[in-house]
Amino acid sequence: MTDRLPAHRRHAAKLAAIALIAAVGSAVGLPELGADERSALASRFHFAPVALEEWSEGPHQTRRSVNPSLERHSGWISAVGAAVALADIDGDGLANDVCQVDPRTDRVTIAPVPGSGARYPITALSAGSLPYDAATMAPMGCVPGDFNEDGRTDLFVYYWGRTPISFLSRAAPGEKPSAAGYVPLELSRSGERWYTNAATFADIDGDGHADLLIGNYFQDGARILDAGATEPDSMQHSMSRAYNGGKNRVFLWSAKDSGTSREPRVAYREVAGVFDELSLHAWTLAIGAADLDGDLRPELYFANDFGPDRLYRNASRAGRPRFELVEGKRGLDTPRSRVLGRDSFKGMGVDFADVNGDGRLDFFISNIADDYALLESHFLFVSDGEWGSPGTGVAPYSDQGDALGVARSSWGWDTRFGDFDNDGVPEAVQATGFAKGDTNRWPELQELATANDELLALAGTWPRFQAGDDLSGHAPNPFYARASDGRYYDLSAELGIDQPQVSRGIATADVDGDGDLDFAVANQWEPSVFYRNERSGAANAFLGLHLAHPVGGAAKEVRVRSGHPDGASWPAIGAAATVRRADGRVLVGQVDGGNGHSGVRSPELHFGLGDAGDRSSRVLVRYRDRFGRPAQVELDLASGWHTVVLPDAPDPDWLVGAAAHDERAGGVQ
Repeated sequence: MTDRLPAHRRHAAKLAAIALIAAVGSAVGLPELGADERSALASRFHFAPVALEEWSEGPHQTRRSVNPSLERHSGWISAVGAAVALADIDGDGLANDVCQVDPRTDRVTIAPVPGSGARYPITALSAGSLPYDAATMAPMGCVPGDFNEDGRTDLFVYYWGRTPISFLSRAAPGEKPSAAGYVPLELSRSGERWYTNAATFADIDGDGHADLLIGNYFQDGARILDAGATEPDSMQHSMSRAYNGGKNRVFLWSAKDSGTSREPRVAYREVAGVFDELSLHAWTLAIGAADLDGDLRPELYFANDFGPDRLYRNASRAGRPRFELVEGKRGLDTPRSRVLGRDSFKGMGVDFADVNGDGRLDFFISNIADDYALLESHFLFVSDGEWGSPGTGVAPYSDQGDALGVARSSWGWDTRFGDFDNDGVPEAVQATGFAKGDTNRWPELQELATANDELLALAGTWPRFQAGDDLSGHAPNPFYARASDGRYYDLSAELGIDQPQVSRGIATADVDGDGDLDFAVANQWEPSVFYRNERSGAANAFLGLHLAHPVGGAAKEVRVRSGHPDGASWPAIGAAATVRRADGRVLVGQVDGGNGHSGVRSPELHFGLGDAGDRSSRVLVRYRDRFGRPAQVELDLASGWHTVVLPDAPDPDWLVGAAAHDERAGGVQ
């Protein structure tokens, strides 16, 4: 009927409908769990917190020295840098080592996770002969991975004030980690000053080797941390459409320069022209890479501060990365800022899991969502349809953050999914907080947010943010668990882990190999914390998978062994597993190369099997082999940990059959 009305009346009808929906939503309020159900839900989880080991040498700071033009709000400039990753660094088969960046010392350290044995002393990485000025540079994140595919875990460190460094392990089997056990190599010999706040490894071009994606923040060449600078630096030119940040970059793995000397080596080449200009200079704080359309090439999500996030659909071929910008569709009752790719918020974290049980990955995005402050919204983009043909520009996702209970918490940073009670339903942990102090500076920040965009870039227009000032500094990190009504509820208080923290990164791993996921939280300007999972008496089974490629040659057939790796393989970044449980439920996961802000999970896959006991699960693993060819294997696996070394595709006929799904999604390359 409304189609026959004049245009102005149709428009008025739409506005009236939107107003009615908003009024009804405000009147209804948010659902709450009854005390008994909340207690029962919380009883499924128990964590024992312990502080991560700290580097004790040298001075400790609580704020950074900055360009004099930024001194008035140095507390704002000093708000990032805490990072944490869990991985198997010493080669014992367990992800019981931690790589930590502590802004109080500006050190990057590796150490055993507390409680995992004193296997080696805490060790600080050294740039060696590479240029490094501690007065103008600072580390921001650490990403473990086997970058030269030799079976040893290397470390990739990114910074403010310089380009990233790859620390390649040269440790002999059984040798304890040490500073001398790493060879530092430049990612770029440009000598430029970058301000990197996110990095992830993913096989971007589908050639079978993990590439590198860099997300930069302040403008390249700035002197943010130089207290002796004479030229002023610029801030963002908008709170909602800022495109004057540092350049986001793609580096492809270069096989010809890998392993060519007695010392470990790896090389990457930068590829230009991959993204549009607006995305190229966004203020990026987090990056996600996951195959969302089923073609074994990762889609890329950029969580951008001060403006719209970006999702890119992958249309790459080996050596030729190419991406299509895609966005969600807007409905009648959907605000523009809740549509995928059209928001104006402050993206700071991203992680993936199948939330609605349809066998497709969904993704959780942190923004700022603080009551009586900057009340934006966190996003939970849930799949709501099939991917169309390439070129449509549409991504089949809608934001269900409100409906599922995760839209509000505080100033959000990293997010991390994990099945912490092994029931097959993912929980979510979120890092929150900005600056802890006694003087609330939200009124000044609100005033700044309403200022003319052209003034924001001028540091002199910013209000004071110094030591003692507070912005969302006293909120707990939420622990979201899903109740019988389908919504997520924050149980941090019931679990006794609701101490106020100003957090940045979250890492997950089964540190002790007992089948329960543990997690670590990197805190800014205070001790970081490891949370050991102690689900006493829990009966739920699990399936753990180390999906890997062989070191030094082709594997003719799949090799499966119970337990953890023996060092003769490297993680198959991007490999996807579909697990059909004994009760018929289907679970999915993909090997992660470092998604998020400044927290990195270990690369194993972990699936909760519920009360399946020792009944086996059917597992389909889809991946690209070492030559970039799509392949798959099917396995029947009992509960527990398994190492699966994946074979190369043996011949073209088998390749076509194994890649049927890939053909439907866009063709075998």
